Amino acid sequence: MNLPVLTSADSEAAQRRVAGSLAGRGIGRGDRVVLSVPGSAHYVSVVLGALRSGVVAVPLDPRLTDHERDAVLTDVEPALVVDSPGLLADLLDGPEGELAPWPLSRPMHFTSGTTGRPKGVWSGLLEPDHAEALVREERELWGFAAADLDLVVSPVYHSAPLRFAMGTLLAGGSIAVLPKFDAGLFADAVHALRPTSMFCVPAHLQRLFAWLDEDPDHTLDASSFRLVAHAGAPCPEPVRRRAHDTFGVDAVWEFYGSTEGQFTACPAAEWIAHPGTVGAARPGRVVTVDDEDVLWCAVPPWARFTYWRDPEKTAETWRDTPDGPAFTAGDLGRVEDGLVYLDARRTDLIISGGVNVYPAEVEAALADAPGLDDVAVYGTPDERWGQRVCAAYVGDVGEDTLRALAAERLSPPKRPKDYRRVDALPRTATGKVRRTEL
Repeated sequence: MNLPVLTSADSEAAQRRVAGSLAGRGIGRGDRVVLSVPGSAHYVSVVLGALRSGVVAVPLDPRLTDHERDAVLTDVEPALVVDSPGLLADLLDGPEGELAPWPLSRPMHFTSGTTGRPKGVWSGLLEPDHAEALVREERELWGFAAADLDLVVSPVYHSAPLRFAMGTLLAGGSIAVLPKFDAGLFADAVHALRPTSMFCVPAHLQRLFAWLDEDPDHTLDASSFRLVAHAGAPCPEPVRRRAHDTFGVDAVWEFYGSTEGQFTACPAAEWIAHPGTVGAARPGRVVTVDDEDVLWCAVPPWARFTYWRDPEKTAETWRDTPDGPAFTAGDLGRVEDGLVYLDARRTDLIISGGVNVYPAEVEAALADAPGLDDVAVYGTPDERWGQRVCAAYVGDVGEDTLRALAAERLSPPKRPKDYRRVDALPRTATGKVRRTEL
């Protein structure tokens, strides 16, 4: 497999051309540039070139429907929408511009949340010392170095794989980006490139191990990896232990967090000693629980955020603590002897293949289907994806109509795979759907 490798030096030159391209278009500090194209190594250079110019990159899933994307564009008011490979290439072909030593902002990723309305996670423009601290914090935790080659196996427009790729390039290392995750392609890339690090979700590990088991000729020499970090969904114990065997206990880490920010990091040896933990708080953070067992994380100034143009939701997410401002992802858990344990994920959240799917967003997309009286979206266990998106509905509407509406308005991971007509949805006395009964 001939997978291109992007070195830090080549990316740095590309970032300078991106800076010049943006300046030439009159795009400057605080402006937003939306990226709605498939991921690639060059994509990462465009994001870094923008951020190091003070321009805020807004990565979007290119599979979003017009219905989904238009809502984000109306909210963001971007100075530029990069929605074709040609336009991405144009940005990489400009005159050289000036770059700050560090990204001056975090990328603004969008997350739907329980309200169903996409919200931008906005860090604001960072002071120079905070910009440097943000990069150095990641580097010290994950050990990014010039000798690294990070293999990007998840969609690079997601926050974690983009963060790992940027951190590697900023440390002087190199990256390679799989066009999609395929276990055979992954094994070929590992054989050819000998990568040292990657971020993945448990579904990737499950698919890799299933591929290895289906044919004795399928093999993987994973000895080049010094870091395999997984997150995004609960990892089944058999998958986790096989990852330890395949990549080495010293290489495997798990972390817990959200698009908004990271709470913990857990080396495999710590999980083996304390099964079920997601690790201790990351350096510089303090994780606590409130009286309702909700987890809160106090973070340094460079890790703080607001929701773009949504002060009400921002206020709900943050609170003052003795350790400083703390935010929550809404998950329930406990802290024992300094280690964090998750008891329940965010209310109603479905995690399918590492992609967060919020029922409220899917329900809103289906709500105006002719003849639909009521609908509830929920998750069921799925061996391949972790969870499967399903919908129960009431009314005189055909399943084909609902499927067509979902295809028009929702990207593939959010579309219900199963539909079930019911006489009525189970609800509590206050009218909330009892999704666990579905």
